Amino acid sequence: MTRVRVMEQADWPVVERIYAQGIEDGEATFEVATPSWDAFDSGKLPGLRLVAADDDGTVRGWVAASPVSSRPAYRGVVEHSVYVDRAARGHGLGRLLLGEFIAAAEDAGVWTIQSSIFPENTASLRLHEAAGFRVVGRRERIARAGVGPHAGTWRDTILIERRSERAGRV
Repeated sequence: MTRVRVMEQADWPVVERIYAQGIEDGEATFEVATPSWDAFDSGKLPGLRLVAADDDGTVRGWVAASPVSSRPAYRGVVEHSVYVDRAARGHGLGRLLLGEFIAAAEDAGVWTIQSSIFPENTASLRLHEAAGFRVVGRRERIARAGVGPHAGTWRDTILIERRSERAGRV
């Protein structure tokens, strides 16, 4: 059975490996290399970093969020990422992680969760749509891909967001 729990520093080697897979695949991020634990830790919100782990403790996926701005008006707006190990994709792990993340974000007073997804990443777009995200817009030629099958080419991103069902009460 897979359980979702708060990410710990000890999870970093596996989290980093899964992150590297997303970079290599070329459909998850503009990043060209994984960050150090310290850089990751300082950029992500502690209560909104979760992992999905098997009973034996093996991490199969993760989700984490960063604030979109340091300005007080945006304290309830975050940008998130979801990554699932290649060997565990297609088994509902992304849905499980995203559902637990949404609940944790709402508990933390987040009223808007957003992300940018490559249009070619149809699995992620479907996952997010099923979780109540909507497309806000398309950003054209936002940056050049650095690695993977699209290296050196301009990439568009689809901006998505999910408004909290409790937004009026937080």
